[in-house]
Amino acid sequence: MERQGEKIPTPKELEKEIGNFLSRKFGANVKMISPVVMAQSEASDTAETSKKPDKKFHFDLKPEDLIDYLDQYVVEQGAAKAVLATKICTHFNRIRQAEQKGSSGGDFVGRIKNNVLMIGPTGVGKTYIVKLIAHKLGVPFVKGDATKFSETGYVGGDVEDLVRDLVREADDDIERAQYGIIYIDEIDKIASSRNHIGADVSRTGVQRALLKPMEETEVDLKVPHDPISMFQEIERYRKTGSRQKRAVNTRNILFIMSGAFSELTEIIKRRIQKSAIGFGAAIRSGNEWETLLDHVKSEDLIAYGFESEFVGRLPVRTVFNPLNEQHLYEILCNPNNPIILGKKLDFGAYGIAVRFSDEALRLVGRKAADENTGARGLVSAVERVLMPFERHLPSTGVRRFPVTAAVIREPERALQEILDETRAEDRDRIFQELDRAEQDRIRTYLETHLDRWSLRFPLAPTPARLNAIARVANHSAVDLQEAIDTIQSEYDDIKKMELYFYKSSDINIVLEEDAIDSIIEQRVEDDVPLKTIYKKLREQFEDGLRLVKEKTGRSRFFITRESLQQPEPYIAGLLKNLPEELESKT
Repeated sequence: MERQGEKIPTPKELEKEIGNFLSRKFGANVKMISPVVMAQSEASDTAETSKKPDKKFHFDLKPEDLIDYLDQYVVEQGAAKAVLATKICTHFNRIRQAEQKGSSGGDFVGRIKNNVLMIGPTGVGKTYIVKLIAHKLGVPFVKGDATKFSETGYVGGDVEDLVRDLVREADDDIERAQYGIIYIDEIDKIASSRNHIGADVSRTGVQRALLKPMEETEVDLKVPHDPISMFQEIERYRKTGSRQKRAVNTRNILFIMSGAFSELTEIIKRRIQKSAIGFGAAIRSGNEWETLLDHVKSEDLIAYGFESEFVGRLPVRTVFNPLNEQHLYEILCNPNNPIILGKKLDFGAYGIAVRFSDEALRLVGRKAADENTGARGLVSAVERVLMPFERHLPSTGVRRFPVTAAVIREPERALQEILDETRAEDRDRIFQELDRAEQDRIRTYLETHLDRWSLRFPLAPTPARLNAIARVANHSAVDLQEAIDTIQSEYDDIKKMELYFYKSSDINIVLEEDAIDSIIEQRVEDDVPLKTIYKKLREQFEDGLRLVKEKTGRSRFFITRESLQQPEPYIAGLLKNLPEELESKT
């Protein structure tokens, strides 16, 4: 309350008074600093003068390129890979073309987005393939579980949370998030129950909540009644001085959904049988029933329990086939498979190298097939067998672990034999054999897929480079692309030595491809530092080449593998030919 005759101090006066009090009490070490709130006009001026980010969408991948990429990681599922690669590439290329023309992604009445429905049993690679595609495209990606949506009812809050998660995955870049991928698994779980009497509101409500985001809607990033969202809005206002509605448009967000649809085959079978009744009906062989899902229609999905509007927003459908024992074995043999790479990294964390025999991989594939859970069975089969070794070996002096068929068949007995130091020599010998066999297997895989790897390996695939890639992949427990990138980096660094040599001696040397391969072998197989190799190169060649240059004026020399291995005969040969070169000049 204001006293009679007293004036209420202004904020500046109050700040000065408090500041004086602090100075008297604590001295000059303590000062009062008032917060700076930027005015709205200042905020807008700053926004105008700041450099606007490039919002153009960059994408030029072709369907065949994406299929080749997926083939390197995913076994089987050829039809599914082709459908996904084609329609996803088309989706993003249409966006790119529209961006270049200055339009909004083909915004016309009746526009249909290429949202995808994947049908297939568990463990066949549905989630894995979508993650691979998102990684290859470099777009934000989030995964949701359809079963969780029903927990909070059917108001759609959880569905919009997926869009907000997409923004977080894009590092709060709304523009980038609007080109993302939302993947929803177990979508078959939100189909209304066919045995349910009355409206199955919780499930159909989730379907309806998905309708607008799957087509186009604005999702507000500010979540009502969310204290974190409110604090973020207050902080943003404090910095800018203006209120700004932040929303994500889902026009170009691709929705991919998947489910096992275990009872869908029966619905398709009844429809086909009904259509085949009567004279002239086609006689279908027993083998055709195995591919019933290939004949799925919208009416089958509606009969399964989906709203017709929901089915209409999933125009692209593809089927994943079950994996048999041979497929599971091929997955384990693939140098890019995360299961074997993961176990190598697990043991590598303790300084233990692991190698797998071909027979051991076949046995693991057989055990996984018995579990009937697809590729997921591979993980549990490997973990179950190797768990005792992962527990005991780190506490021992064992640093080489050969996983043979005996390890898979009788883990406990094999563990005792590996811990027996009297058998250490045999253990190391077996490890070396498996190491060579595994490297040969990777090398064979590379040679078989050269047409695909050439897309991502700009260097000529010489035998020495293929060996080096296989060795890096095998010893460093990395996928083939990372191994290829490593050799590419080695090649680039080796070529830089030509420039360093020229700067230090004014002599231009050109390392031939076979000479570069020789240096790569030294780097990969013997781990010789590049500085050591360069130092030796100068010691062996600089004086001799300078002498040749002084005599002839020649300043460019080509170094081959043979020259690197025998530098003295190479220099002697150049000096021997001096009279001929001088005579040709005169």
